[in-house]
Amino acid sequence: MGSNEVSAEALMICAPIRSQCVEQIVKKMHEAKAQGADVVEVSLDHITNFHPHNDLQTILTNKLLPILFSYRPKWEGGLYEGDENIRLEALQLAMELGADFIDIELKAASSCLKTMMEYKKNHGNHGKIIVSSYVDGVTPPKSELLKLVTLMKATGADIIKLVTNAQDITEIERIFSILPYSQACDFHIFIGLIHMDVPLIAYSVGDRGLISQLLCPKFGGFFVYGSLDGNPIPGMPSLETLREAYKLEHVNEDTKVFGLISKPVGHSKGPLLHNPTFRHAKFNGMYVPMFVDDLKEFFSTYTSPDFAGYSVGFPYKEKVLTFCDEVHPLAQSIGAVNTIVRRPIDGKLVGYNTDCEGAITAIEDALIEHGCNDGGACLSSPLAGRLFVLVGAGGAGRALAFGAKSRGARIVIFDIDFDRAKSLASAVFGEALHYKDLAIFQPEKGAILANATPIGMHPNIADRISVSEETLEDYELVFDAVYTPRKTRLLKAAEAVGAITVSGVEMFLRQARGQFNLFTGLQAPDQFMREIVLSKF
Repeated sequence: MGSNEVSAEALMICAPIRSQCVEQIVKKMHEAKAQGADVVEVSLDHITNFHPHNDLQTILTNKLLPILFSYRPKWEGGLYEGDENIRLEALQLAMELGADFIDIELKAASSCLKTMMEYKKNHGNHGKIIVSSYVDGVTPPKSELLKLVTLMKATGADIIKLVTNAQDITEIERIFSILPYSQACDFHIFIGLIHMDVPLIAYSVGDRGLISQLLCPKFGGFFVYGSLDGNPIPGMPSLETLREAYKLEHVNEDTKVFGLISKPVGHSKGPLLHNPTFRHAKFNGMYVPMFVDDLKEFFSTYTSPDFAGYSVGFPYKEKVLTFCDEVHPLAQSIGAVNTIVRRPIDGKLVGYNTDCEGAITAIEDALIEHGCNDGGACLSSPLAGRLFVLVGAGGAGRALAFGAKSRGARIVIFDIDFDRAKSLASAVFGEALHYKDLAIFQPEKGAILANATPIGMHPNIADRISVSEETLEDYELVFDAVYTPRKTRLLKAAEAVGAITVSGVEMFLRQARGQFNLFTGLQAPDQFMREIVLSKF
């Protein structure tokens, strides 16, 4: 798209630019274009000592992409605190000088929009006027959002924009319900008749609002916002991830939604693996991070067949069983679910566990590769008879424990919650020991150590490890379920004393292959997925 070509139909990726000087704005416009943005939004209220005519001329003279100018007052979440007439005159000037878009708040529209529209008509100006409304606090009910949309539409704006600040991911469903491709039944039909002829930008800010950006093309939003690389904004994907992982040009109203249910969720690399694999297999699906605070509210809100399946991460792998209509026998025996599929024929949620085989086969294959298959031919596993020391008795720990049990290992479990460790040990005929004794625990030669705690996970990369470094040389193999970073401090220490190491990346890959099979009904392209993991993780 050229710098003067602005479509009111096609989805556009917009990069916000907030800088204190015009020179930085020009530099960031170049970066935005190089990173795949279609539009930039320049926040004039962030410019120090803003001189409207000179600064706007400089920005527009150097534009490489269509530019949206906003000049946000403090009462609408911006920085401007001066005279209101001066602020609106600057926006009028931006339009006269050739801005592609200007953003005016609904509260201010009544005092200036008529004049701006008349100017556009009389001068053949092709710039688009956006009327916007920012709602702070909890997202209002759908009926109130409808009133806001109606009021903005009534101003005669070219585009309308609604921004909320979601306190919970379930509030985003209200945003989706007002977008053109929503399936919110009678409510949507009514609202659609009001605004289908006017492009709508609607999203929520903050970590819990991320899916409002990523799923925007599915539900018919006009803009998706993406942050410049190196300038992260909470709740906003980076231009790089939009370009590399999501490729929103492939998303449409028929796209099935899959996602990781977790808290936190920012560490997830699932989108980097699942989305390219969906495209490779020509499966119309999209995988997104879902920051979930309340499982009950989440599952009672997102009931549409469009939301077709989930990965389940920390801390919900055990708790989520309650919300599954059916649970696969393996997952039931483990007491942890890491994969949920909405069955198409009846909409029921079915829980599975792909962690178990993913982790255990990764450990087995590493032992076999290093010639450590001492389990005996009749048992066929190099884990048979070995001491398996497990740290962490949560969802991932339970999968590891049941996998080790199925291979004939002898299991010792440590967990900060001793009762939880005892419960798991009882289920796998193992032994539970107090967590405080882990630092002095002396394993027998040839033992396996498996860390299933979040210790060492990005961004909280710890300076400590879960065991004493002096004992690491007694373990034949050390496994860490953490996969960000790829080589944790524990694995580095184990490698230094000559132990075989297995990264959580290997477990992640194998469990993800199982998830892909369950999500799509297709066979996972193993080599394609491995190449992604090796290059991106």
